[in-house]
Amino acid sequence: MSKIKPYKNSDLGKKEQVTKMFDTISSDYDGLNRVISFGIDVKWRKRVVKLVEQTNPKSILDIATGTGDLAIALAKKDANKIIGLDISSGMLEIGKQKILKKDLQNTIDMVLGDSESMPFNDNTFDAITVAFGVRNFETLEKGLAEILRVLKPNGIFVILETSVPTKTPFKQGYKLYTKYILPIIGKLFSKDRSAYTYLSESASVFPYGETLNNILREIGFINVKDFPQTFGVATIYTSTK
Repeated sequence: MSKIKPYKNSDLGKKEQVTKMFDTISSDYDGLNRVISFGIDVKWRKRVVKLVEQTNPKSILDIATGTGDLAIALAKKDANKIIGLDISSGMLEIGKQKILKKDLQNTIDMVLGDSESMPFNDNTFDAITVAFGVRNFETLEKGLAEILRVLKPNGIFVILETSVPTKTPFKQGYKLYTKYILPIIGKLFSKDRSAYTYLSESASVFPYGETLNNILREIGFINVKDFPQTFGVATIYTSTK
């Protein structure tokens, strides 16, 4: 798998670079996400919540939680405890402020941690979610194996991640947008000009569809399914243990 990193002239590893990048753009992240996705990412997260709530989980882990959008959406349901895990303290601090404003601090815990080496026991969570985070794992297979470890048997694992449309004219439009327009938006509105170039480049090479399905199966997940969203610019993946 391609080891695309945010900063091409840095000697830091991908994990350290991703942490630095998200710390830098944390204050811009929510607003830019709405602009970049035209607000459609909110609808995608609602679909993830609907899939998760069908299993009535009491304990949920949201990995790469960022500023907590998905964790907050999940908290509106019946879960007793939700943990949002992220390697960026900057993103977590923004998330904590949002959680306090919504009075959800007794339901959601924001935890600084590495998704590839998590501080949780085996078979801990009824449901695990990752929204736009798996492509930032330094080693995809290692991160997925950790998720399988801490997921309870019969628990649900849901990924929301960017993908590449395969049909004309959406395929051509997506390439034009991600290669030229997305980096310009990032340069105009973000403190970190490299960040949104990295986000578009990493999305373009990340395995999606049946390729990612097969990786999940190889790790040990079962009942693997994928659901393309909005002409295929994103995909929701569900699986169980």
